[in-house]
Amino acid sequence: MLSIVGARNKEVVILESEIRAVSDALMITTDDGSYADRGFVTDKLRQLIENGTRIDLVIAVGPIVMMKAVSEMTRKENIHTVVSLNPIMIDGTGMCGGCRVLIDGKSEFACVDGPEFDAHKVDFSVLLQRNAMYREAEQRSLGEYQRTKAAEDEARAVTIASAQGDQR
Repeated sequence: MLSIVGARNKEVVILESEIRAVSDALMITTDDGSYADRGFVTDKLRQLIENGTRIDLVIAVGPIVMMKAVSEMTRKENIHTVVSLNPIMIDGTGMCGGCRVLIDGKSEFACVDGPEFDAHKVDFSVLLQRNAMYREAEQRSLGEYQRTKAAEDEARAVTIASAQGDQR
């Protein structure tokens, strides 16, 4: 089994030792080149295909745009590809409809009908459009988290400085 892990930068590369332990080979890419090879998982996948590596199945898990790019690449090569659409799941029951996705023209729910689907049957255009509906709320939530974390870090630093002063 060949594994390709991609991340924005070195700090967000996850599960490296665990994936290495179950892989015949592990290739890592970072968008900024801060660790391993600079580039995207699709760059590594393209290299494998162009080098004639036999690939029977691709499983893509991650950002929707990456899964779409992998799917487009493997479709051209007739490589069976499965994507995990768990990034779009909200409540896990099918009640909210937030994870509705078109699979081979049929409406399905990632949380109850998946989350794994044949990548070549996923309508990524509709999926990306639906996912964009949450972008503003996600940005607000991230900003709030970052402000709260900064305030907590500052309070922790003051507490540590105060405790160190008490010890003197």
